[in-house]
Amino acid sequence: MVNFMNKSSFFIVGQHAVIEALKNSKRKVLRIFLTEESKKNIHRKSPKKNLLNDIKVYFKTKKELDKYSTKENLLHQGYVAEIEHFEKPLLKDFLKEKRDITLVCLDGVTDPRNIGSLIRSASSFNIDGIIIKERNFPSESKLMYKAASGAMEYINIFEVSNINSTLKNLKDRNFWVYGFDGSGEKNFTDIEWKGNNILLFGSEGSGMHHHTSKYADFLVRIDIDKKIESLNISNSAAIVFHHLRYIKKRVD
Repeated sequence: MVNFMNKSSFFIVGQHAVIEALKNSKRKVLRIFLTEESKKNIHRKSPKKNLLNDIKVYFKTKKELDKYSTKENLLHQGYVAEIEHFEKPLLKDFLKEKRDITLVCLDGVTDPRNIGSLIRSASSFNIDGIIIKERNFPSESKLMYKAASGAMEYINIFEVSNINSTLKNLKDRNFWVYGFDGSGEKNFTDIEWKGNNILLFGSEGSGMHHHTSKYADFLVRIDIDKKIESLNISNSAAIVFHHLRYIKKRVD
C-alpha cells in the first residue's frame, strides 16, 4: 500500500480523539488504522451505529502503528486516523446567533498539550469558543488532539490574525474583557459574570503581552496558596470554567 496523504489531511492518534472524530458527522475521516482489539472496542462503544461504515479501515499491529506516534512520544492505544480539517468557523457569524456569550482568548499560548487540555476543559464546562492567533494554533498537532481527548470535535475555535483588534471589536460589541493575572485586583470569584465575557489568558512563562493586557477591562486573579507561585494554564482555566458553569446553573 502506498502511504499517500491528502494535502488537506493529517493524522491523529488515541482512542478518544479517533472515536469522537468518527462520531462527528461534520468530520471527514479518510482512513483509519486499528488493531483487532481497538476495532472491537469501537463496536462496544457504539453498538447501535457502525462508526466504521464507508471508511477505509486497515488492520495493523501495535508495533506497526508506533511510527505514527513515536516522534511525539505518544501512546496511540491502537487507534490512528487520517482526517480533514473542519471549515473554519467565523467569529462574526457566531456572534449573530447567540447572547450571553463566554469566550476564551489565548494570548501567546503555544504549547499543544496545554491548548489541548484547555480545549477539553472548555468543552466540558460549556464555554462557547476559543479565540487564538492563527499562527499560534497547532491545528494538526497529534499532541493537541490527544490532550483534548475528543473535545476538538465539540468546541468552536476562532483563528484570528490579530488578537488586539479582535478584542477591540468585541469590546465594541459590549463584551467585558477579564485578563487573568497573578497580581489582579480581584479574585475572579468576586465577579458577577453577567452578559458577554472574554476570559483572557496569557502564556505560563510571560503572561499576557503588555499591549494586549491594555484591552482588559479588569485584571483578576485565582487565589492559591502563597507557597505555590502559579498554576499550569490548563489547570487555571479549568478552575475558572467550572466556577462560571456553577454560577450560570445557579442563576438559571
